[in-house]
Amino acid sequence: MSRPEARAHTHTGHAHQFESYAHQRAAATLGMWVFIAQEIMFFGGLFVAYIVYRWAYPSAFAAGSRQLDIALGTVNTAVLLSSSLSMALAVRGAQTGSPRVAAALLLVTMVLGAVFLGIKFDEYHHKFVEHLVPGVDFRAGGPDARPMQLFFVLYFAMTGLHALHMVIGIGVLGALVAPVWRGRFTPEDHNLVEGTGLYWHFVDVVWIFLFPLLYLVNRHG
Repeated sequence: MSRPEARAHTHTGHAHQFESYAHQRAAATLGMWVFIAQEIMFFGGLFVAYIVYRWAYPSAFAAGSRQLDIALGTVNTAVLLSSSLSMALAVRGAQTGSPRVAAALLLVTMVLGAVFLGIKFDEYHHKFVEHLVPGVDFRAGGPDARPMQLFFVLYFAMTGLHALHMVIGIGVLGALVAPVWRGRFTPEDHNLVEGTGLYWHFVDVVWIFLFPLLYLVNRHG
């Protein structure tokens, strides 16, 4: 066997700049958590704005919340929690050396994410038809009409940003399916799959906060 071939068959499980695979995995995990931390701060500004304005205009925000379809929101919550489970199982498949199981579960996660987005865009369509999209065509009666428009500004900003993260996540999952299926990731080298799982769970957790804030809190106030 030639020297290049010998090197090719000596797989250490980590890149040359790291002392070990454990070192590489720790660095990758830390990097993903730093990324998630800055994303939390990004979403945090919207959450703070929402809480402040909800405190300032409680009746208008309760009225705006009643315009949302709680059934669709509940279904979407169940869909996203299911996608979190399939993502966790996909990561487990990569960790235990089951590439085809992991790839299949990544596809399941993608489908569930697409279902979530389809339901959300259907909700957006309903709001457009009902003239509840902020702007010159916004129509809502009563004394709370103007602050209710503020509710929908925040609703579309928060759920739209969340949907964008979902689209990005689905794209990353799609890019992973083929290499996972071919066995590119092993129990000794699956950082990318694990990091993507962390990102997907973060997006799910954001929705777990969005759902009660937008659909449930003071809904009957």
